[in-house]
Amino acid sequence: MKNRIAYINLLVLICLFPLLAGQKLSLEEQLQKQGLVNIHTLAPDILVELKYSTSDNFLSSDTYGELENCYLQPKAAAMLKQAQDSLKKSHPELTLLIYDGARPRSIQRKMWALVVNTKSQDYVANPDRGSVHNFGSAVDLTIATNDGVPLDMGTAFDYFGKLAQPRHEARFLKEKKLTQEQLDHRHLLRDVMTQAGFQSISIEWWHFNAVPVKVARSQYHIIE
Repeated sequence: MKNRIAYINLLVLICLFPLLAGQKLSLEEQLQKQGLVNIHTLAPDILVELKYSTSDNFLSSDTYGELENCYLQPKAAAMLKQAQDSLKKSHPELTLLIYDGARPRSIQRKMWALVVNTKSQDYVANPDRGSVHNFGSAVDLTIATNDGVPLDMGTAFDYFGKLAQPRHEARFLKEKKLTQEQLDHRHLLRDVMTQAGFQSISIEWWHFNAVPVKVARSQYHIIE
């Protein structure tokens, strides 16, 4: 009798194996498998609102699906915790609010398909080459109050006009297109991020790289 039960159990496993083997990992499980870190494991007080997991973005499309947590390379995650700690030390009433982090190339391909041969194509890296996001070493973020209200930065996230570009801030302040308060908010964000080792870029106030793109390509594999 025992042998018969064991035989039946074996047959069941044989039948189920192709189904189990064919199960796809969730996007979050794929990121974990590739060694990336959920920022909330290091800094649970950081707020996360992945914009590409909603339709509230310049693509007007949810390309991330069920993913709600921000993942980064361990080094970038540790740096971001340092930035959050610095912000909390000087401004306990404020917090970092993350809009995007590690972005798998599978998601990059979805985004590319939406913009290729459109005027928005310049704002999305070709997935064949990838961006620093695709190596898990870039983060898009802002500063918010502890209850989640973003500070006024002069433009929304993903506003691809000159008003969002740090290189033009002095001129726009002089022209009264940006206020001193808006620039103070941007400077605070840049200060806590660069003090933690991140690099800002000249065309997006919200984007920061943990390492230069050449270093990301040499140190990490692109996230698939």
